[in-house]
Amino acid sequence: MLPESITSRRSRRTPPMITAVTVAVLMALLGSFGAAPRTVFGAGSTVLGPTVTFFGRGYGHGVGMSQYGARGRALAGQDAATILAHYYRGTRLGAVATTTRIRVRVLWRWTATPSTPFVVHGRRAPWTIDGIDATFPEDAALRLLPTTTSTPSGPATTWRLRVTQVDGRVLYDAAKPASVVVRGTAANSRLQLSSKPTWYNEYRGVLRLKAASTNPTVTVVNILPLETYLRGVVPVEMPSTWPTAALEAQAIASRSYAARRLRPGVSYYDVRDDSSSQVYRGARGERSTTNAIIRASAGVVLRSGSSIANTLFHSTGGGATEHNENVYTSATGRRVAGVVSYLRGSMDRDADGIAYDAAAPYATWTTGTYDVAGLSAWFAADPRTNVGALTALDLSDRGVSGRLISVTLIGSAGSRTVSGGIFRSVFNAGRPADDPMLRSTLFATEPIP
Repeated sequence: MLPESITSRRSRRTPPMITAVTVAVLMALLGSFGAAPRTVFGAGSTVLGPTVTFFGRGYGHGVGMSQYGARGRALAGQDAATILAHYYRGTRLGAVATTTRIRVRVLWRWTATPSTPFVVHGRRAPWTIDGIDATFPEDAALRLLPTTTSTPSGPATTWRLRVTQVDGRVLYDAAKPASVVVRGTAANSRLQLSSKPTWYNEYRGVLRLKAASTNPTVTVVNILPLETYLRGVVPVEMPSTWPTAALEAQAIASRSYAARRLRPGVSYYDVRDDSSSQVYRGARGERSTTNAIIRASAGVVLRSGSSIANTLFHSTGGGATEHNENVYTSATGRRVAGVVSYLRGSMDRDADGIAYDAAAPYATWTTGTYDVAGLSAWFAADPRTNVGALTALDLSDRGVSGRLISVTLIGSAGSRTVSGGIFRSVFNAGRPADDPMLRSTLFATEPIP
C-alpha cells in the first residue's frame, strides 16, 4: 500500500541528496568539463586537435525519473513512494477515476489502394460496427477500399466498406458510413489492425477509423480505459522482470503522464503510441507481472497542487538528472520553458557516490574517433551548425547535471550557438549509421567521472 504522501518517507529512506562524497563526485565532474584545453579562444572554448572523441553518460533527455536509476534504487531497497519522491520532488499522491478513458493514435495516414485496402480483423469474439445492424463473427475482416477522382476543387476520395467471412463470403458491402467505429462484444475481444506493419497490432477497446476525403489514407484511434492502456505501456517502457518497486513507480509515472494529456473536445486523440508520447504496444505488449502491478495501484497519479504532474521520464540519467528549463530550450539554447517545481535535477548516486544507474548499458559511453575535417563536413551540412572548417567547441554552458544547455561551434566561417539537443541531433545524423551515437547531452571531449 502506498502512503498518502510520497514525500512522507523521504527523510528515512532516501540518502541525503548532497553528502561529502557526492560533493566530491560533483566537483570532479565539473572539473573534468574545465580540463585544460590545448588553446583557449574564450572561456571554456577548446581548440580541436586532428581527431575528436566524445565521452558521455546517460541516455535520453535527463528530466524526471531515470528508469535505470529507479531500478538501482529498488535494488537498494527503496520502495516506489521513495523512488517517486526523489525524481518528482514535492508531489503528492492523488487519484483519477478508474473508469477514465484515453484515445491513442495507433496508425496515422496509412495509404490504401483498391488492390491493397485497409484491413481490420475481429479476434477472439464476434464484433460490431456502430450504426450497422449486424454482428460479425470472430476472424471476419473489415476492409476499406478507396476510389480517388479529380474534381474542380481537387482530389476527392470515396470509400467502400466491405466485411468478409474467413472463407471470403461477403457479409456486408456498402458505401462507408460517416463514422466507422469497431468494437468487440466480449471482455476478451481483440481488434487486429492488420494493415499496421508490426506484430504489435492487436488492441482491446474500440477502434475509430478516420478515412480521409481528399486522399486514400486512414488514421486509427484506439479508445479504451486508461488502466487497460497502461497494460500495453508499462512493460514496454520498463522490462517486466525488473524489481517490483521500480515497476510500481513506472506504472504511476506512466498513468500520470497519460492522464495529464487527456484533452476531450480539443483533438481527436490524446496521445500517440510511440516515443513522442510513451510507447504503447496494445494487447500483445501486456505481461502478467505488470498487469498485477497496474491493478494494485489503479487510479493512482502524482499531483502538484491541483494539477496532475507532468511525470517525464527517460532511460538513464548518467548519475544525475536535469532541471527541465535547461533541456527544453530554444534552438540556440536560450531558456524558454518555465521552471517546473518538481522537475528539478539532482545527483542520482548512493551515499558512497555510486550512480544508481551504474549497471545501465549506457551509464557511460563513447562515440567513434573522427578527424576534424569529417566532423566539419557533418556540421556544415546543416545551416544551423555550419561554421566552415571547425576549429573549436565551447562546451561550458551546462546545467546542474553537467548536460549541455548550448554548444558554440567555432570555425573558419565564424561561430554559431545551438542547443545541446540540436548539436546532438546533427552529430547523430552525420555519423556513419553503424557508429555509436551521442546518447545524451551529458558529454565532453574527456571521460566524465
